[in-house]
Amino acid sequence: MSDDTGPTLSVDDFVDYCHTQTGLLSGRVEMMRAEADELLSEIDEETAEIRRRLEDHTKRLEGTDAPSTPAGPDRSDLDLEALEGLESEVKEKQLLVKAKQTRMQAFQELAAAYTDLAGELRSDVDDGEEAMTRVIQFEADNDAPTYFEDRETLVEAAAHSRSTEGE
Repeated sequence: MSDDTGPTLSVDDFVDYCHTQTGLLSGRVEMMRAEADELLSEIDEETAEIRRRLEDHTKRLEGTDAPSTPAGPDRSDLDLEALEGLESEVKEKQLLVKAKQTRMQAFQELAAAYTDLAGELRSDVDDGEEAMTRVIQFEADNDAPTYFEDRETLVEAAAHSRSTEGE
């Protein structure tokens, strides 16, 4: 005789699932950290360029007095447009870094919550069905699918399963 309910899942299966999700989230945090570090390096380079240009301008202004010459192009003028452009790029990259840091924090918090859930399942739950229900509720409460762009979460699989059953 066959059982139409499908395979039986254990609490340990859901604990493993939670640990897998934690690992995936942590990996994503590391990728975002590398991206943020790259942006910070670019910010440092552009800030150094702005400083260099300002120092060059200041050095030219502090030079010795020279005899007056006929009016000509003023070589001591800063290229303000270029400096403003660099400053704008720096500000934009700073905003990107801040956004990445905020997103990293959210991913870290969800990873920690998955780890906590795994511990709760291991210590408080004896039934695979209850474990599955708790994981699905957890993912729904924490909007977990938004953190996994390339992977279906358990809450999404459950929703998909319900929608195909209703057809």
